[in-house]
Amino acid sequence: MKERKSTKSRKVESKLDEAKVQQETKTGQRQWRFSLVVVVMLVAGSFLSYRALNIQVLDNDFLQKQGDARHLRTVSVPAHRGMLLDRNGEVLSVSTPVATVWANPQKLSLDDPKIAQLAAVLNIPAREIKEQVSDKKNKEFVYIKRRINPLIAQKVKSLDIAGVDMIQEYRRYYPTAEVMSHVIGFSDTDDKGIAGVELMLDDELRGKPGKNRVLRDLKGHIIKTVDLIKPPQPGKDIKLSVDKRLQYIAYRELKKTVKKHGAKSGSLVILDVDSGEVLALVNEPAYNPNMREKYSQSRFRNLAATDLFEPGSTIKPFIVAAALKTKQFAPDTPVKTSPGYMRVGRATIRDVHNYGELDITGVIRKSSNVGISKIALALPKEMLWEALSDMGFGEVSNSGFPGEANGYLPFFGEWKDLTQATVSFGYGVSVTTLQLAQSYAVLANGGFLKPVSFTKVEQAPAGRQVISRDVSQSVMAMMETVVSREGTAIRAKIPGYRVAGKTGTVKKLAATGGYLDDKYLAVFAGVAPASHPRFAAVVMIDDPSNGDYYGGKVAAPLFASVMTEALRIMNVAPDDLPQPELQIASLHGGGQ
Repeated sequence: MKERKSTKSRKVESKLDEAKVQQETKTGQRQWRFSLVVVVMLVAGSFLSYRALNIQVLDNDFLQKQGDARHLRTVSVPAHRGMLLDRNGEVLSVSTPVATVWANPQKLSLDDPKIAQLAAVLNIPAREIKEQVSDKKNKEFVYIKRRINPLIAQKVKSLDIAGVDMIQEYRRYYPTAEVMSHVIGFSDTDDKGIAGVELMLDDELRGKPGKNRVLRDLKGHIIKTVDLIKPPQPGKDIKLSVDKRLQYIAYRELKKTVKKHGAKSGSLVILDVDSGEVLALVNEPAYNPNMREKYSQSRFRNLAATDLFEPGSTIKPFIVAAALKTKQFAPDTPVKTSPGYMRVGRATIRDVHNYGELDITGVIRKSSNVGISKIALALPKEMLWEALSDMGFGEVSNSGFPGEANGYLPFFGEWKDLTQATVSFGYGVSVTTLQLAQSYAVLANGGFLKPVSFTKVEQAPAGRQVISRDVSQSVMAMMETVVSREGTAIRAKIPGYRVAGKTGTVKKLAATGGYLDDKYLAVFAGVAPASHPRFAAVVMIDDPSNGDYYGGKVAAPLFASVMTEALRIMNVAPDDLPQPELQIASLHGGGQ
């Protein structure tokens, strides 16, 4: 019994020992797990501490660059295009800052409901925006609408559309609108000159863009300019030769004349005879370069520089100058014009009236075709051709104006007697209004052919002397008789000033060849003041159709009205004021 108890007791003790061992094992396992967790946490904490230290201190530059690479971008900074000014510093064209809306097709969702709002603000179809974006889905930049005004730009910004942003550009503005349109021309949406002086001087006017480094947010919007990599270089401001006041008057009067006579078009050019500067150049019809989208391309053509016409009788003073050059002719050399017509080859050349015998001055005053033909036929062909060529016919004015046309003067080797005769009264020869004005400046300035300039000239060029001063002064005196009651241009007279000039009434060429009997060009070319010439001007009115069509009735009055204002604006002293009668007292002894 005692032995059985002892066995039972041992089993109990064994169970207790076994339980104790299990308990100790579980306790050891818990301690091991706890220690492991502690170690893992310590290691993780240490790693995180190291990473924080590495990110914040040790490797900050690298990580900053990585972040910046995902948000920093280099963008172009547009350069300000130079201003165009008139000769007195008045602004003729200027670039103003505007906003341009663009999108990143990779970030702009086509399902974004704000696209419809954007389209409404920009006044374009939403479909158009979606097409632009979908067509360039693999690109990061596409224009939505360029050059919007600041109010619309603010509305676009308030929409806050992911993938849509704005950049600054410049828009060209022309304060004088159509008045200066054919001189200035215009630039395109990229601020590049494509017509007129804007094109001619584009290299000087256009600046060089700069570069900025900017920071963008997740929506692609620029939120900060980090630094300026390269500053933009603005274009050069340029003073033109034109006077805005005179240009305005010339355009106003030309427009009135074209309308009054029901003409197809017209052009007018005024040159400074000493410097060759263009003081005014206008055409009608014109256009407003600020709203040029509504005009046809034909409106943009500068008729005064690009369109050729036959000068008619306005060429006669140059034929006379060539004759005087030979010294075989003088202003009083007689020329028989009876019976008012003459046969040359198979053609008959006629005058309006039978003027009988005229001297060379009378040939100019009466504009005798018969008289001038006889003078021309008395000159060697080559000599006459060279003289006309030297005075600018068949050439360009060297102004550099884009699209300027070459004049046309047939080569003397091809001349027959009829060609030589018809050239003498302006048929078979072609000029532009600008080139004819340059040639008249030769007669006015003492015989020097000078280049035409659209920019202000600080010092007058010497030019090339093509006729003597004596010849030019003799021709000027003859042209003064044209602006008299006995001449063809009494309507060109300006009170207080002596005026020299010449009329031209030219039949227009038919498209099928030959000349039209009911379509004319009315032309007047003149110089003022005649005693000390300052300005040469040419007026050309195409197809006046309200009755009058003679140069003396249509073009001459326009010359007088514009030149009167030019002389006043430029403070040119009168040279034809009436002389007061001198009251001479008879002195008798003692002063009685």
